[in-house]
Formats: sequence, C-alpha cells, structure tokens
Amino acid sequence: MVKVAIWGSLRGFTEGRAEIEVEAATTKEMLDKLVEAYPGLRPQVERGVSVAIDGFVYKDAWFTPIRPDSEVVLMPLMVGG
Repeated sequence: MVKVAIWGSLRGFTEGRAEIEVEAATTKEMLDKLVEAYPGLRPQVERGVSVAIDGFVYKDAWFTPIRPDSEVVLMPLMVGG
C-alpha cells in the first residue's frame, strides 16, 4: 500500500481526506485508483496534477515507479519556471 498525501484544493474532491492509502506500483496506477475511489478527482487529474515522490515533482510521468515506503504527495498542477 502507498500512502498518498492530498494537498490543497484537491482535498475538496476526497471528502476532505488529507491522506489516502492505495495499492499501486506506478503513478498512473495510483491516479487510476484515486479517481476510481473519488470520481470528483477525475476532471482535476485529466487537466493535470503534480505528483511528488520522495521530494521530486513529476508531471505526466505515468509509469514512474512508487515503492511502498515512498513519500507521495498529490497536488494541484505546478507550472512555471
């Protein structure tokens, strides 16, 4: 199981939950499981979200592996430079 911290406005789509556990080995699998459990997240995920794994922020890295002990954070899309 992977513990996913939910940040910011995305909590409004997870019934206010700040942390959710899902069975996932990649970012895509994690997002699919979260959307399945919380359908309101789907439009947000489709628009784009950022995922931080062990302190590194990913965007559109669907098959990035996630270890069960990884620190995972789902947050609104981060843009800019």
